[in-house]
Amino acid sequence: MTLFQAFFLGVLQGLGEFLPISSSGHLIVVPWMLGWPMQSLSFDVALHIGTLAAVVYAFFGEWLSIARGTFAGLRAGKPLSTPEGRLLAQLVVASIPGAVLGVLLDDWADTTFRSPALVAVTMAVMGAVLWVADRRARTAVGSPPLVPVVSHRDALLIGCAQALALVPGVSRSGATISMGLLLGYERPEAARFSFLLATPITVGAALKKVPHLFPAAEPHLVLVGIVTSAIVGLLSIRVLLSYVRTRDYRPFVYYRFAFAALIAVMLLVRR
Repeated sequence: MTLFQAFFLGVLQGLGEFLPISSSGHLIVVPWMLGWPMQSLSFDVALHIGTLAAVVYAFFGEWLSIARGTFAGLRAGKPLSTPEGRLLAQLVVASIPGAVLGVLLDDWADTTFRSPALVAVTMAVMGAVLWVADRRARTAVGSPPLVPVVSHRDALLIGCAQALALVPGVSRSGATISMGLLLGYERPEAARFSFLLATPITVGAALKKVPHLFPAAEPHLVLVGIVTSAIVGLLSIRVLLSYVRTRDYRPFVYYRFAFAALIAVMLLVRR
């Protein structure tokens, strides 16, 4: 892997992790299209460390509020008595499906799922799901609350949607935002909860793979990928949260369809 490739993959990760276009799908397909050697799954996880840093930085205020509110509830002997305590519980519940499926399908993630054909299908299918969900979305009124209000049932359903993102091309943000929209949440609310939910699942994945990061690639390439994905990821978060306050997700739907079609053409040409 060259320095430019590490940088370019970091850009793809930073854009795809938070925009509903699938970072994993792009990290599989773009090197295949360009004839680059396929990077290891561990390097992909290194890029996730960068986007984890981005989302923690972007939502530091929210996480601080969640910690303070949860501590206040614990001190009073009622952990779920505060909105922050309930939100933390919802984020834990929503993280369970992805954690369980991640353990069960870890070997498939390394092999079977890393297929351009599969990415083409999931990009198109989830593009259609996002289009339907976006058409049903309620118009945002005012600014979204600092602490999203989500029921435990809805948190579990959004968590199940997140688990589907283990399949490349689905998009973690795309799946969770789509489920939020289908459940009746406004676009900014769905995006904010999706970004908060990215933190625990990414921490778990990173901790599992960290011992294998540096043998997988030269340390300076890993560092370039992490820093690039962090900077681009932070910009993506801010742009998307600003964008969805007044606009819909149709550009991302069109992009998913176009990218799926491009993969299909490449598959036919190379057959």
